[in-house]
Amino acid sequence: MGPGPSTRPWPDPKTDRKPPRSISVTSESKTVVVVGHGMVGHRFVQTLRTRDIDNTWRIEVVSEEADPAYDRVGLSSYVGAWQRDSLALDGNTYAGDNRVVTHLGETVTDVDRAGRRVVTSAGREIDYDALVLATGSYAFVPPVPGHDNEKCFVYRTLDDLDAIRAAADAAGPGAPGIVVGGGLLGLEAANALKLMGMTPHVVEFAPRLMPMQVDDGGGSVLEKLVTDLGLTVHTGVGTANIADSASGGLTVTLSDDSEIDAALVVFSAGVRPRDQVARDAGLPVGERGGVLVDTSCRTDDPDVFAIGEVAAVEGRCYGLVAPGYSTAEVVADQLLGQQSTFPGADMSTKLKLLGVDVASFGDAMATTENALEIVYHDPVAGRYAKVVVSDDAKTLLGGILVGDASAYALLKPMVGSEIPGDPAALIAPAAGPAVGVDALPDEAEICSCNGVSKGTICSAIADGACEIADIKKTTCAGTTCGGCLPSIKSLLAASGVELSKALCEHFEQSRAELFEIISVTGVRTFSEIIERHGTGQGCDICKPTVASILASTSSDHILDGEQASLQDTNDHFLANMQKNGSYSVVPRMPGGEVTPEQLIVIGEIARDFGLYTKVTGGQRIDLFGARVDQLPEIWRRLVDAGMESGHAYGKSLRTVKSCVGSTWCRYGVQDSVGMAVLLEKRYRGLRSPHKLKFGVSGCARECAEARGKDVGVIATENGWNLYVAGNGGQSPKHAQLLASGVDDQTLVAYIDRYLMFYIRTADRLQRTAPWLEAMEGGLDHLKAVVCDDSLGLAGDLEEAMARHVAGYRDEWAAVLEDEEKLKRFVSFVNAPEVVDPTIQFTDADTERKVPVLLDMPVMPGRVDTESATNEATEREGVPT
Repeated sequence: MGPGPSTRPWPDPKTDRKPPRSISVTSESKTVVVVGHGMVGHRFVQTLRTRDIDNTWRIEVVSEEADPAYDRVGLSSYVGAWQRDSLALDGNTYAGDNRVVTHLGETVTDVDRAGRRVVTSAGREIDYDALVLATGSYAFVPPVPGHDNEKCFVYRTLDDLDAIRAAADAAGPGAPGIVVGGGLLGLEAANALKLMGMTPHVVEFAPRLMPMQVDDGGGSVLEKLVTDLGLTVHTGVGTANIADSASGGLTVTLSDDSEIDAALVVFSAGVRPRDQVARDAGLPVGERGGVLVDTSCRTDDPDVFAIGEVAAVEGRCYGLVAPGYSTAEVVADQLLGQQSTFPGADMSTKLKLLGVDVASFGDAMATTENALEIVYHDPVAGRYAKVVVSDDAKTLLGGILVGDASAYALLKPMVGSEIPGDPAALIAPAAGPAVGVDALPDEAEICSCNGVSKGTICSAIADGACEIADIKKTTCAGTTCGGCLPSIKSLLAASGVELSKALCEHFEQSRAELFEIISVTGVRTFSEIIERHGTGQGCDICKPTVASILASTSSDHILDGEQASLQDTNDHFLANMQKNGSYSVVPRMPGGEVTPEQLIVIGEIARDFGLYTKVTGGQRIDLFGARVDQLPEIWRRLVDAGMESGHAYGKSLRTVKSCVGSTWCRYGVQDSVGMAVLLEKRYRGLRSPHKLKFGVSGCARECAEARGKDVGVIATENGWNLYVAGNGGQSPKHAQLLASGVDDQTLVAYIDRYLMFYIRTADRLQRTAPWLEAMEGGLDHLKAVVCDDSLGLAGDLEEAMARHVAGYRDEWAAVLEDEEKLKRFVSFVNAPEVVDPTIQFTDADTERKVPVLLDMPVMPGRVDTESATNEATEREGVPT
């Protein structure tokens, strides 16, 4: 064992420390060993690889956990999904980067600082030129008698949550669970127990919840809010004893001699720096733990650095991610010869616990001498707000917000700045004119995630960045949590930039407004809509958009009357146009089911028409290479076999992917195929702003990849978990949990509401993931609308979906029954009997026919270039 905690003061750099060895940038390869692969360790690796343009350093990461870096801050989102990779940080495997090697599931057992070598639990010896300790922290467990009981847990890692889940499942629904600790992590743990179906109790020794973030007034409001949500709170008491009970659970005795019977106990009473590796190596540590480092994050050994929660920068440890990221970037710069130093830490926090907003910033507890506190307290509305100002009431020093943290984005950047007007107006608008973001000084930090000031954003606007996307691209502001986006919009408005909501030059309305106009007026033609509400003749933006809205609000065939002229090429011919002018045909296979007879028909069609066949990623069969004049005959044979259009050509429901579920799989807990078939048949033909894909998995093993879909359904023993707003494609997004443990009827009702709400409010060509990201209030607002009916729209949304379901008719079959529509399907309008001679095929080998691009024929109808580009990169089954 190395020495214990250092009792001497911070080392004097003139007497105690060896002079830092110069780490120069050369062409020779050097090795940096990183101990720990949490969020901060991963940020260090990414930063060093990004900034090391000469490839000076190679990196070896040693991590005790078997999982590569994941979002520990979002640990609670693992509950319900139970999908480990859903928390994975982007690029955490460093795939394709041969200068980064990871050793997962190993610990560092020895550090030879003289020989600059580490030894791991696997017996691996790694030489280093620099060593970075990123070991983070561990959950503190108070020495309560019985704390080592097998039913006691900590709340820190994915493995911890798996263990808690197993105990909760064994205890059964409604069983009481106790969380020791009422701080930020304690309330997160209580929320996790609640999501697992338990009845949570929170025990906090301090007289209020979250004692480090809120004061007594904020704590009382917070306690009432979380109590109303089902938590039982015990404040001002400690945990005295934990013992097995006669019923097989635990009896927890509190310091006031009261007792609580529980199935399990979770300790979440704070964290301690995980500095044992440093101690064993003889490095100085702080009085309260943590590896002592200077502002360059260098330890007493010039070759060893510490970052994140384990680093005691000039004696102080920081338990938040943002300061940890700063230390990671400092060390990356140090290794590259830059004189970077730790800039200090902003300990402000804004979070939502159990759906309750809590925020604190600056000097929240009014520790500044002669500071004044202005409090707004509305116990009926469940709102508490406090600002701390200087003794002359001119400078904002800090504040606390509970119940409503909407003012956080404005107030936090104002800390240290002069208050324009009455300080009470900052939290109580009735006290005076509300303060806007335009009143902030240029140095005020608008985006704390990326350190972007108001001045930087305003400069970008002055240089021509007049859209949110432009500002994100040029400044990085708003690209992380998105909490600063309202302030960015305000800066755009204050700069005289008007954010246009116009669909195009012909309609000043947004798509959502046009949807409402069409729904209310009952107008059914584009010409009437543009005459009454627009200008000009229309374009390739507004025509397909209006066509989609018309299709979403009725069951009319998209080729009826004037509608046909609005469609882009794919919708015009009810098939996907390929690069050589031929078309692909994708029949629907609900849930991936297909009969042997239908497979035979598909094979016969492919053989008779010389088509190339491919199984798509959505569990269907795509037939490539059909001429436009062949489409009706192909459809006829498919329709006769009981098949219909798969809508692979439309902005509508594409597929509902499923695993075999409980019907065949020994792990399946629900009939995923049956549910997938039900959903696909219900929502087939539903026109929307963008294409839709579903997935239904029969258990948590998630073989249908449901969390990468616009609608994801995962079976549990308690019902279905519903995930929304995920997608693959160019910008993959994990779907987010909307509801858990619901029955079949509730599941369908929620999906009805969600889809119709999306169709009504999304922008043109906006997928569900960016739609949700742009939504004010995000997932919480969507839950309120869909699950709680906060807007009173549930009945309307379900009724609209019922009309769609009742009016659905296969588009292929409708064409086959209509001679006028059939006339459209010819190679040349003025010579319908002529077969297009430009479409030819060549045998690439004996097994496969590949279309060859000759001259592109002139096809009737328009090509929507944006849609075509989108289709070329994202459409399933099409090589890109």
